[in-house]
Parts: sequence; C-alpha cells; structure tokens
Amino acid sequence: MFRLRSFRACSYRLFHSGAISRDQLLDQLQTCSAEDQVFDVVGRNKAKLSVSHVSYAIGRLWKFQRERPHMLRTIEQVRNHPQFLTLQVLAENKISLMDDASVVDMLYVVLRLQVEHHDSLVQQLVTEAWNRLERFQMATLSKFAVCLSDQFLQHSPLMGQITQIVSQRLDSIQDARVLTPLMNSIFALVSPRLRDELFKKADSLLDKMNPLHFNNPRRVVQFIRNVKEIHRPLLEKCNQLLLQNIPRMDVEHISIILGLYHSMQYNNCDFRLAVRQRLMELLDTSTDPATFTKLFASLGPIAGQDVREGLESTALLLAEELNPSQTLGVVETMEEMQCRNLQLINKMAAVLLKNLEMYRAVEIARITQYLILLHCQNPEIFSKLKAKLLHFLQRSVYPYEVTMLTRVLSMLPSSRPDEAVLSRVNSVIPQCSLNDLNTFAMVIAKWIRNDPSYRHNTSSKYVRLLQTLNRCSRERLHSFESLDVVLEEVKCLSGEWFDEMLLEESMVAMQKLIDHISWTNVHELCVYLTRTNYFCASLMDRIASVTIDNIDKIHYSATYSTLLPFAVLNYDPPKAEEFFDVCIRHFTPYISSFDPHLLILLAYALALADYFPEEVVREIFNVDFLAKLDAHLETFPDALNMRIRLRLMELNRAVCLECPEFQVPWFHERYCKQLQKRANSSISPAQQQIHKMLGDVLGGMNCAKVGVLTPYFYTVDFELVLDRHLHPVPYSEPSQLQISENGNIHWQSGSADRERMELPPGARRIALDFLDSKSFCKNSWHMKGEAMMKKRHLEILGYHVLQIPHFEWNSMELSTEDAWKEYLRKKIFSELP
Repeated sequence: MFRLRSFRACSYRLFHSGAISRDQLLDQLQTCSAEDQVFDVVGRNKAKLSVSHVSYAIGRLWKFQRERPHMLRTIEQVRNHPQFLTLQVLAENKISLMDDASVVDMLYVVLRLQVEHHDSLVQQLVTEAWNRLERFQMATLSKFAVCLSDQFLQHSPLMGQITQIVSQRLDSIQDARVLTPLMNSIFALVSPRLRDELFKKADSLLDKMNPLHFNNPRRVVQFIRNVKEIHRPLLEKCNQLLLQNIPRMDVEHISIILGLYHSMQYNNCDFRLAVRQRLMELLDTSTDPATFTKLFASLGPIAGQDVREGLESTALLLAEELNPSQTLGVVETMEEMQCRNLQLINKMAAVLLKNLEMYRAVEIARITQYLILLHCQNPEIFSKLKAKLLHFLQRSVYPYEVTMLTRVLSMLPSSRPDEAVLSRVNSVIPQCSLNDLNTFAMVIAKWIRNDPSYRHNTSSKYVRLLQTLNRCSRERLHSFESLDVVLEEVKCLSGEWFDEMLLEESMVAMQKLIDHISWTNVHELCVYLTRTNYFCASLMDRIASVTIDNIDKIHYSATYSTLLPFAVLNYDPPKAEEFFDVCIRHFTPYISSFDPHLLILLAYALALADYFPEEVVREIFNVDFLAKLDAHLETFPDALNMRIRLRLMELNRAVCLECPEFQVPWFHERYCKQLQKRANSSISPAQQQIHKMLGDVLGGMNCAKVGVLTPYFYTVDFELVLDRHLHPVPYSEPSQLQISENGNIHWQSGSADRERMELPPGARRIALDFLDSKSFCKNSWHMKGEAMMKKRHLEILGYHVLQIPHFEWNSMELSTEDAWKEYLRKKIFSELP
C-alpha cells in the first residue's frame, strides 16, 4: 500500500511540474483574437513578460492589422494605447537578449506599426542590428535592408556596408524572396558590375521560384526601373510571370505594376488586355475611395467609352470622400483620358480648392497644369493657384522645382513675370540641366510674345536672361566627357531654342565622343537622331558598324529603333546590305513575340528602306494577326491608335505596289476614302504660286490638274500629260482652287473621284510635287525616306516624277516671276528622260 501511495505522489509531482513548465503566458497571447485582448494580457503580466513574450505580442498586434483591408486598419489607436508603450519599453530593455532574427523582426514590425523613425526603440534596434551585421543570415540581412529603406537610409554608410556584403555573398542566395527585396534596398549604391550580377542572379532564381509568387517579378521590375538600365530579356521574363498571375491580382497590385511600366515607357499589349479584363471584373467591388482611385487610374486610360462614362459617374459620387492625394490622382487620370465631363471637372476643381493648403509645391504645379489642360473654367481656383505658385517659387531652392513652377506659371493667361520671378530664374540657371534650360527658353519666348515693351527695349531683362541661358547651356554641354551623359541630357529636348542653339552643338559633342558608341547606347542615340531629323553620316556609320559586330547582344525588339534613323533619314551606310540583313536575321525568329503595333512600325520602317522580308509580310497580313491588332488598339490612346492604322495602310500600299508576288490584297480603300473626307488639304503659298505659273508655262490652266488622287490614294500636287512631242495635253475641265469658310485655300473637291485620263500613244503622265522642309533632313538638303518611297511608288503607278525642293523654289536665284517660269520649263521639259 505504501508503495502504491508513493507511486501516486511521485506521479502527481511529475505531471504537475510538467504542466507548470508550459508557458501559460504565451498560451494566453496565442489565444488572443483582437488587440484589446493582447493589451489586457500585457497589462496584467508586465513583470512576467520575457523577451519572447514581448516579441510575440508586438508581432501579434501587426498580424491583426495586416489581415484587415487598409481602410479598416487601426494602427494609430494601437500605437497610442498605454500598453503599447509598455511593450516598447520592455522591448528596448531586452534587445540584448534577442537573437539576430528577432532583432530584425522586431524592427520590421514596429516600423509597420508606424513608430517614428527617431523613436529610441527604433534607434536601438538599428544600432544592435548594425553591430551584428556581419553574422546575419542573408534572409535576415534582406529584411533589415528593407527596414533601412523604410527609414529613407538608402544612401547611408550602413546600406553601403550591406551592399558590400551582398557583393561578397551573392552566390549564397538561393531564394528570390530573399534577393528581390535586397536588390531594391541597395539599388542606389550598386556598381555597374554588381548591377549586372544581380540581373543574372535574379534571372536564374525566377526560373526556380513558384510562379504564383508574383511579388518577386514585380520587385525585379522595380529594380530595373530604379537602376535606369532596361534589361530587356529579364523584363520580358518578369512580364510573362506577371501576365500568368493577373487573375489573382487585386487593384492595388495591378496599379503598382502599371505605374512601373509607365515610368519605364514599357508597353506589352497582352498585359494591357489581360489587365483591362481583370479590372473590369473588379469594377463592382472597388467602391471605397482608396481602391476606386487606383481602379480609375489603371482602367480609365485603356477602357472603352461606356466604361469611362461609368467611371466618371462613380468619381462624381465619391468626390467629396476623396483625400487630397486621391483627388490629385483622379484629376491626373482625367487629363490623361482627355476628359470633357464638365460636371466632373468642376466638381474636382471645387474639391481641390478646399484642400489647396495641403499640397506641396510640385503638386500645386501639377494641379495647375491638369486643370488648364482640362479647360477648367474656375477663375477662383486659378487665382489661388497662381498665388501659391508664386509663393513656392520665391522660397524654392531646387532647380527642378523652380523650373516646373515657372513653366506652369507661364501657362496661365496674362502671366507677365515680375522682377522676383526673373531674379529667381536667373539665380538657378547655372545649376540647371539642359532639359531645365530648354524649358526656361520656351518660357522666356512666351514672356517675350506677351510683353509689348520688349519690341522697344532690345537690351531688356529677357535678352540678358537669354544670354545667360545660352552661355550656361553651351558650357554644360561642352563639359560632358561621356556619350551616355550627353544622351541622358538631350534625349527629351525640342523646340526652336534647342534647334538654334544646341542641336548642332550636341551633334559635334557626340562626334567627339564617337568612340563611346557601343551596343548599350545605340538605341538611345538612334532614337535621338530620328527624333531630331538630323543627318550625321559619321555617327550613323559608327552605329551600323557597332550593330553588325554586336547584334547578338542587342535585344530583338531594339532592332526597330536601330533601323529607324537609316530608314527615316534615307541613308545607306558603307555596309548597308549587310547591316539590314543582320538586323532582319536577328529579329525574324521572334516576330511572333512582337507586339502587333511594334511589328507594324518595324515593317513600315523596312519598307521605307525598300526591304520587304517575306516572313514579316506573311506574319502581318493574315486574319489572326489583324484581329489581334484590332483588340490591342482598343487599349491605346486615340492618337497612337490612328498612327498605327495609318502605318498599316501605308505598309499595305507599299507591299501591293512593290511586292505583288506576295499577293497581299489592298484592303484599305474604304479607310482611305474616309481619311480623304476628314483630311485638311489646304495648300501653301508656294503651291498656289506654282499653280498660277503653270498655266503660263503650259499654255493654259486646263493643262494641269491640281490635288490629284492617284490609285492607292497618293495625292499629287500637280498632274500633267505631255504627248510624244512633249506638248501639253489639256484636260477636259480646268482645275480650280476653293476657299473654305475659315479662309484656307484647298484643292478643288471632287477631283479625287474622277476617272484617270487615258494617255494618247507615246504620251507621258507627269507628277509634279512641291517638297517643303518636312521632306528633308533638318540640317541638310538630304531627302528623307518618305519622299523617296512616294517617288518610287508613283513611278510604279506610271508617273514620271518631278520634284520641286523648297530651297530651290525659294532661293535668291528665283526671285522674279520670269525666273520661276523658266525654272518650271526646265524642270518639265528638260529633266524628262
């Protein structure tokens, strides 16, 4: 019996002590289902809380918040609770007892709970983590780097130390969820070598990751945007992964990705179509202001008219509930959509007016610009905006900010600057980029036009400002020692001042750096040459040579921009055939991967240069491709939609005329007739002058037809027929010019529909075209590709083509009527073969 009692007593002590050894306090925290319950446990057990209890309690508080939608989170109430302060004090006192992962986890959570960055707990956690930095696992290091980024410490020595560790231990990272946050935290400090290694590592890990984890490719896209180095193959891979996951994305995820794509000017038609479909599915559930604002910004620009009207109606209903940031986002999207809903415009202007004091300088400038472009008719808000712009301008110390404020001020009516504005502009000019200087030049030109006193004061304040501007711009341009830097500064420049002051000098600077041309900057240089229409044979020869030697390193989609200046500017480099063949062979295997609109543009550029790869033609002119193109064009802005359709027509015409063996049908007859009805066919004074003189030269006004529409819808300025003896053959009806209601002179309507006159035996049909400056390169008399292609096509249609360049017709040699008539006689009767 005594033995039995002894066993029972021993058993009781054993099991009772086991129960006591369980962490009852942790059990209580684990059973909590709301913040108040956590705080109640903390309040009743302050003296018993260990480091693990504190860590778990704070983590639990963040877990409750994270599981709620943003609009239902109560972070401020949690942070202001007395027991949260208790947890902060306990955590700070127990930092030295935490393991490495716990230190960083604690820092991560308190930052998510919006504890101030200068709070002593945050400071102590950062210091402790810094002391342990070298021994961190890479996953812990990645999370710590995110915490530093949240505190805007991307350029700190601590982040530099993390970058060094990443460089040394990059090979040890085998998880994309560790790598991708780390990449975006250290992006500002990576060297080109480390950047390329990160690209390579990300490419490898994306192949191994779960394809459903779409945050990883999204972060890689963000890194590509941040380092401003478009790694096209990696970007395409990320896009494909994101595309697969669109059905699982919410409005916020889609909004972030579209924002990244927009900032990189990256466009993928399949992604846009899938996004539009997904956003349409989310329409009914996106009713709160925060979600609707993101939906409006993402869906509005790519939606059809009916959906846009629905979005505008919802925006009108929610207008009063939007916070200042959301209101600005909606107005920005309205401007992008070219919204003309006056009720919505006025309502948003009224909401902006109420919150005007809450906006910063750059936001005030954006609001002013958007409302001007939306044609808002609210004098009160423009008056207050002008006052705010002047206020911020006089206090700003940032050149880009002064530039933006000044530019927007000049958009307002009757905006003659006072001395304070001019003084502010003058003080920042020496610090400005070329882009900012170009903006100031346009602003000063506008001030001069609006200030009548300028005409009577040639030594005025504007002249002095322009002189400073010109000097600083030349000094800045000449100081560059890198072609990449030059291209970065000039790539967006345009306007009269730039053409006169910097265009030629920029080309001289680039020629001095011609050895810097490589496969990495060929794209940017080609885009610049095409955009400026500047013909520079030495630069183009170098581009062609670099492209031939490095074609395997160039992404297939970049061949379009590479070929474009050669096609548009009508230039064949020394190895022209090899250059075009190399490019065509490079992209041909990928033609099915091109966005339809980009393939159209590429094929048109090749057509300008008289190249018609059969694989490309076959790919474009089939029903499936054209149906896909139509679907994609629905998501495009109207201007781009119309441009692509025009290029498709011109490509269709070129293939029909130059490659009849492909048997591609001409299917743009109705499109061209509609285009002709809408076209503005007003003619220039030089064309009127030529028309008048042709009557005298040919022996009658009925010997030349004006504004003739040819087969395949080319317009010829003048058509005439010469018989076998070179005598003009009169038309049955004389051509006439018409004056429209607005005073413009047009070709006679109806002439396009008339039958072509049958030619007598041995007669010749002549097309006489006046070529204005748009037909030539900006810096020379070198004829551009479009004019040459039109000449080729007219000759195929049976015309003998004669062209009158503007610089010949307007030259000093042809300054009298007799000289012009003699010029026409020689052109018509002597230049024919």
